[in-house]
Amino acid sequence: MEKRDFYEILGVSKNASEEEIKKAYRKVALQYHPDRNPDDKEAEEKFKEAAEAYEVLSDPDKKAQYDRFGHAGMRGAGGFQGGMSMEDIFEHFGDIFGGRGGGGGFDPFESFFGGGRRGRQQGRGKRGSNLRIKVKLTLSEIAKGAQKKIKVKKHIACHTCSGTGAKDGNAYQTCSNCQGSGYVQQVTNTILGQMATTTTCPTCNGQGQIITAKCSTCKGIGKEYGEETMSIDIPAGVAEGMQLSMSGKGNAGDRGGPPGDLIILVEEVEDPNLKREGSNIIYELYINFADAALGNDKIEVPTIDGTARIKIPAGTQGGKIFRLKGKGVPEVNSYHTGDQLIHVNIWTPKDLSPSEKKILEGLRDAENFKPHPSGNERSLFEKMKDYFS
Repeated sequence: MEKRDFYEILGVSKNASEEEIKKAYRKVALQYHPDRNPDDKEAEEKFKEAAEAYEVLSDPDKKAQYDRFGHAGMRGAGGFQGGMSMEDIFEHFGDIFGGRGGGGGFDPFESFFGGGRRGRQQGRGKRGSNLRIKVKLTLSEIAKGAQKKIKVKKHIACHTCSGTGAKDGNAYQTCSNCQGSGYVQQVTNTILGQMATTTTCPTCNGQGQIITAKCSTCKGIGKEYGEETMSIDIPAGVAEGMQLSMSGKGNAGDRGGPPGDLIILVEEVEDPNLKREGSNIIYELYINFADAALGNDKIEVPTIDGTARIKIPAGTQGGKIFRLKGKGVPEVNSYHTGDQLIHVNIWTPKDLSPSEKKILEGLRDAENFKPHPSGNERSLFEKMKDYFS
């Protein structure tokens, strides 16, 4: 089934601010929340759909990638693209309602739905930061897609305490203020009577636990500097400057908090023979005067995936463009694949031998060697404009 536009899902424009996107997500999430719509599969799917849209549009890098390439630009992004569980949603986005990490604000999920979901976030610390790396790709890798195995230096969960921040991994106790829930209820008197709200526990900052002895390796943070080897799937057709995202592959969070994302910047390696123009590939072919005049059916040209033989008809003029259909680069956001365009240049020799000069002197005034433009000859600019329009 074709994916709906993320802006349409949240009901915002492409120029919406971060705050407008957040407010729109709140509204849609509350409308289709599973506690408000029990056993309603359609509402659950819309709830997941809204979370997926917010996951992309709330991240400036992913938003820019989506604006440029659409849903196809999210391929290879890892994480939530292609399927979010309810656990993922409450784990990843609960904090925008003020219910995680010490925000202490009013949480509509908590107030309207009784807090049944909040236990899932107990013991989770601050989210890790995003990482940015560059990946160099050849034209062949861009055309076919590639899998890259890379080593990334980053913060990882502490090996001594397994990310808890506590000595031996278990030197902590249940918070006595919130009884381990991470949240406390406050009752406020209003003109409508008493109203109960739930806020983050100020004693444990929503952790539900208090460390009694810090880990000697990470000093209670729960992470250390290390290295991870991972595989990156690059979709075919990416372009210079395009950014891909892998959710959860960035720096580890504090005390078991969710990791950040890995942002991958695409860098094209310049090919010695071929030049890319959008989805098309350009090759500058130089032939001698004899081949142009007599023709040659054994000319080989390089392509992205090897070589191809083309035929030069007799009387070929400089500036002629031949097309190899489908030998270009696929477009990320469509099923279209570009072509390879071969631009013919006639090579003029510079240092002639006496015998070569004599032959050409004899041909200089021959009628056939005088230019006879037909008037229908089009400039190179006009020809190239047709190919790229």
